[in-house]
Amino acid sequence: IFCQMPYRLFCLLMAAVGIQAQQTPSINDLHAECLGNVIRLSVAPLFEEVATVFNDTHIINLTPGLATQCGFSFKFDPMGNAMFFASLQNCFSQNMDDKMFSLVMQFRLPGNHMTEDPVYRVGKTCSYTPWTSREILCDRNYMEVSVRRTLPDIQTVPEQPTGGPKARSAVASGYKMTAVVFSPSKKVMNVDEVQRKGYAIANTPTRLVLRSPHNAEETYLQNVAGVPMRVLSTSTFFEQKWLVTRVDATAVCPTPEAVVFTPEVITWYMPKHIDPLFSSDAFTMLEVYMGIDAKRLDTEEMAARNYSVLVTEAHIIVEIPVGAVGGYFKSHIQDDQYFVTYTIEPMLELLWIEEVAHEDTSYKVLFPITTPPMARPPQVRNYTVPEQAVFVLELGTFNLDVELLNITFPTMVLTVAECNARGFNVQEQRSPDNTLKTFRMEVPFSDPVVRRAEQGVTTFTLQLIYGLVVFPEYAPFSHSAVVDAVLLDIVPPSVTGNCDQENFHITVDYRNQDPFFVVLVGKRLLNHELAQQYLTEGDADFTITLPFSSPDAVFESVHSSSVRSRLDVALLNPYNNMTIKYFSLACSFLKTLTECFSNGTMTALAVKVESAPGLNPGQLTLSDPACGPTYSDDRFAYFHFTVNSCGTTRKFINNVMLYENEISLPDELEVKLNATVSSEEEYQLKVSCYYVANTTRTLAFLTRPRDHEPFVETGTGRLMVRMRLAQDASYNTFHQEEDYPVVRYLRQPLHFEVELTTSSDPKVALVLDHCWATLNEDRDSRPRWNLIINGCENPGDPYRVVFHPVVADARVHFPPHVKRFEVYMFSFTEDAGEPSGQVFVHCDVVICDASSPSGGPCSGQCVNQDNPKRGWSCFMLFRPWQTITELIASLSLSLNRTTTCQRPL
Repeated sequence: IFCQMPYRLFCLLMAAVGIQAQQTPSINDLHAECLGNVIRLSVAPLFEEVATVFNDTHIINLTPGLATQCGFSFKFDPMGNAMFFASLQNCFSQNMDDKMFSLVMQFRLPGNHMTEDPVYRVGKTCSYTPWTSREILCDRNYMEVSVRRTLPDIQTVPEQPTGGPKARSAVASGYKMTAVVFSPSKKVMNVDEVQRKGYAIANTPTRLVLRSPHNAEETYLQNVAGVPMRVLSTSTFFEQKWLVTRVDATAVCPTPEAVVFTPEVITWYMPKHIDPLFSSDAFTMLEVYMGIDAKRLDTEEMAARNYSVLVTEAHIIVEIPVGAVGGYFKSHIQDDQYFVTYTIEPMLELLWIEEVAHEDTSYKVLFPITTPPMARPPQVRNYTVPEQAVFVLELGTFNLDVELLNITFPTMVLTVAECNARGFNVQEQRSPDNTLKTFRMEVPFSDPVVRRAEQGVTTFTLQLIYGLVVFPEYAPFSHSAVVDAVLLDIVPPSVTGNCDQENFHITVDYRNQDPFFVVLVGKRLLNHELAQQYLTEGDADFTITLPFSSPDAVFESVHSSSVRSRLDVALLNPYNNMTIKYFSLACSFLKTLTECFSNGTMTALAVKVESAPGLNPGQLTLSDPACGPTYSDDRFAYFHFTVNSCGTTRKFINNVMLYENEISLPDELEVKLNATVSSEEEYQLKVSCYYVANTTRTLAFLTRPRDHEPFVETGTGRLMVRMRLAQDASYNTFHQEEDYPVVRYLRQPLHFEVELTTSSDPKVALVLDHCWATLNEDRDSRPRWNLIINGCENPGDPYRVVFHPVVADARVHFPPHVKRFEVYMFSFTEDAGEPSGQVFVHCDVVICDASSPSGGPCSGQCVNQDNPKRGWSCFMLFRPWQTITELIASLSLSLNRTTTCQRPL
């Protein structure tokens, strides 16, 4: 048996909760959690019916009154998501010594109840200890108070909801609950009467529980610190044979009048000292927590949501921005006007202790707040650009529970589906956070629903009424709008064209108007890349210059001495691709496609024509099918052959020999192509050459003496030469600049390498002309000791220079560009006979043309001849205990003579 509830069927059965749905849910759509003295169940919108099993044979209809009496509440958001809240001390929890509370929820899918329906079961066991002396729970539909009971041997009286199972009657010796007195009316009721009046009262192993609807007859309003509060005050009497004992229980809960609204902020005032709950003014507030939907929030979460809780001397003040996370907006319709409300359910948890009685109280309020209706008149935003010839409208802004059903035009009513079928492109668009929506629509000016008027300017008018509805109430409303678009009368652009010997020239004149079109050249849009190639812009026009052989043009026909090519140009509306202007230009271009050579060779160029769109030029052949093109692509085929091959025929006409051939598809390909494309024309191109059989030609030959003997001009360039000191005789590693100074002992070998670094000419050779040592950087300074003279070692040197051969390797690509020599370390002696502290080494090098040596240094490395010209000059400095520095310099070079170049020092 299921009971009717607003928008849902909600029924309770003892120890389990079952929910029926129209679609197949899963257990993941149900989530239960313990939140202090409350169990919260989150349910996805698939479910529509719920029941709780009392036992295997009984089902109890849970009416709203019974839910209030038993400690259950529930809420739904506009998207159908549900939350159910149950007090731990509800009618149907299994209570284990007031420490553990168990509830099993069973969800059953809707069916015809004649067969076994699918069942989903979720169980939750919550621990809640220790209890405070008094626990007060204020929920949306009831108030509950639980107080510690110290009387011994009190008969346990389970709650007796109307229509529920009979109470267990395990009567024990001791006290028995007999009457409840309500204050301030002093009205007395027995336990059965209390239950019948909609209250709930029960004993647990250690506590007395009392529950009441907010609007119960015996509750009353009291102003506490300026805040109206609903109060339930009772005294419960327990009797023994000769004794009567009283237990007082009071619950106080806030009313909706405790909230103040502004368009931006919700402010909830809660008294800090709730007078009916205190026996004195002395108390200590131990804890203050805020939460949403019965769940506490930490300070970081509150700050992220812009919530605030302020504790003053008299109040606890909660401020929540309208629209903050945790709540939701709901749409409403009043007199065909659109309103919204914002709903959120904050929670306050307080814990205090009274200093005189030393009793603590836990106070929890689940307080749903809904703002008054706020007007949100829909707006039609007009994004129409008249030149685009389309109305672009956007209606909004709405909550997600609003849907667009239809649109009424002056001549018809169309559903959203019919609008889209007509090309109006009606779309729902959502905000980035998925909380709001708008409806966008595009209506072409050309549609009959648009009214057009011309009087100097063209005015387009669209009149419409949006038909909308709010779910789930199916509350209809409408919004009307009239929008205009004015378009200046525009003279359409003109297109003209002509051809020269190579190109098409197309000129588009848009008559001093902003060009509101795109250009289609052939089959391609004129994009930025093509425009850079072909476009020339003027003040109010532009010209497209395109070669006749461009892929954007088509060949109409081919003749022996000309090609007829066509270029199609269209101006399109960029928004609907409608053609504004179409222009086609065809011209014949004088081109020789066949060339005849005196050695009996012919060349021919075949082009793909428009009448044979399926032709693959690469498949064309000459009369002999074995002779295909030398080169081909998707538009051309080029043939090269001799006149006595490939099936070429010859015939004599008077004194002329005529050679002819034909370019076509092989027969089998022609048949296949015609079978595929019935309209395809046969491709045949005749090519021919003629030669005069007998002819005489006269050649004139004249000689004259030369004025000058031929000579070679001198060229100049820049070359780089460097001299380095190797670390050993392998010449693999060299000293770097940071190695200076390097210690060298007398007579220790020094390995020098001189290299031409920037030349890759194998005909160039580097020759060491002179090398010598000085005491300083000045190459002409004295004293001086010659190391190499005219390319040879100094014969007067007791330790002569040793030249090392150079072979090609991974580093040295041109051995003639490199010279290596070895010198034994020496030093200049001062007047006193002491060695000097440093030595500079200088070299003059010569760059030679190795292919034609001209004598002197270029004759070889060791040529002991006097040479008045010095070559490239390099020097290196070292000391007996130092290394040699590296120098790279520039060089001017003449390959026809020995050139001496010296770097200024």
